[in-house]
Amino acid sequence: MNNWSQEPTRQGTDPSPYAPELGSLPDGSQGDDHGDTVNKTGTTTIGITTDEGVVIATDMRASLGGRFVSNKNVQKVEQIHPTGALTLVGSVGGAQSFIRTLRSEVNLYESRRGEPMPIEALATLAGNFARGGPFRAINPILGGVDEEGNHVYSIDPAGGVMEDDYTVTGSGMQLAYGLLEQEYEEGLSLEEAQSVAARAIKSAVERDTGSGNGVFLAAVTDEGVDIQGHNDFDAVI
Repeated sequence: MNNWSQEPTRQGTDPSPYAPELGSLPDGSQGDDHGDTVNKTGTTTIGITTDEGVVIATDMRASLGGRFVSNKNVQKVEQIHPTGALTLVGSVGGAQSFIRTLRSEVNLYESRRGEPMPIEALATLAGNFARGGPFRAINPILGGVDEEGNHVYSIDPAGGVMEDDYTVTGSGMQLAYGLLEQEYEEGLSLEEAQSVAARAIKSAVERDTGSGNGVFLAAVTDEGVDIQGHNDFDAVI
């Protein structure tokens, strides 16, 4: 009788020669043996909704294994949708791959249907990729504007997708949340929300070693995404 199942492999022996040759799916563990040599963002990232649009703010620092500052001018927020942006967190390579994949899916959706992907659908897709893919992009923030309104989502490592008026992720989140809880209020203008977000990033930078070197601010409206970097917090506070 033909045996098409994989027999258990005993130590020091090979599997059955009659068993099918199977590959393996990525399990997200790639790079674990190189923790001290992989560029990581550390990071404090913030998303805030307003009546005029969405503000996303991040710091600018990347480090090697959390021990050495490898880059002081990392843009940790990228446009992935005509009216949407996503933050980079976790390993830089994994986050960049995550963003490229989402951009491709957004472009494919629009070319097939002739309309932009809804932000809620994009958030669901991002959660599915975070859960099932090898990207190692941990806890990014997605901010976007569509016909349904202005949205901010946090996406956790297990693929959970949560929408809120404002959210913070990254190593400096506790410090930034303390300021946001006091400063956020309904009715903020886009400019006021940018100032609040910049102050929250600065608060995290003061004490979190994984965050630093300035702030990138993204303003997302129904007209598009505008991303600006600032080394001097005083210019935007």
